[in-house]
Amino acid sequence: MNILESIHNKDVQTFYWCMARKHRALMTSLSRFISHSADGHLYAVLALFLYYIGKTDVLTMLGVAFCFERILYFIMKKGFKRNRPSAALENFRSFIQPSDQFSFPSGHTSGAFLVAYFLTMLLPEFYMLWYSWAVCVGLSRVFLGVHFPTDTAMGAILGTMSAILIVGALS
Repeated sequence: MNILESIHNKDVQTFYWCMARKHRALMTSLSRFISHSADGHLYAVLALFLYYIGKTDVLTMLGVAFCFERILYFIMKKGFKRNRPSAALENFRSFIQPSDQFSFPSGHTSGAFLVAYFLTMLLPEFYMLWYSWAVCVGLSRVFLGVHFPTDTAMGAILGTMSAILIVGALS
């Protein structure tokens, strides 16, 4: 058994463990709400707020970081072509319709971690709130059945590393 197959098997096992331990109605509703918070509309509000308060340097870094992250995200999505749980697992249906075919990495999670990084730059005293939200976005994507746990873990790494690299390069 190769390493990728081993990782996938553990990932599927963890996915099923999550599915078996949630209270479907409550967790699905809560997960939909949390996941929706990372759809992107709030990011536009954040950009407008940064412009309004005169933080154009942070706004520029955020915009460049998002562009950088999205490019890497699309390269990885098209390169790995990992099927979503509903396509990879027999007799499983996700609770929402995903926006695209492939699951690795999670774009919602990468965007949330990227934004959490920038929010922490602005208001570091609330870092636990920002990163708790980002973690909840990743978990919501698993609980909605559209991602495996490693999809969201890679999304967290992708978003965080993109923010770190761009802030380092533009600071």
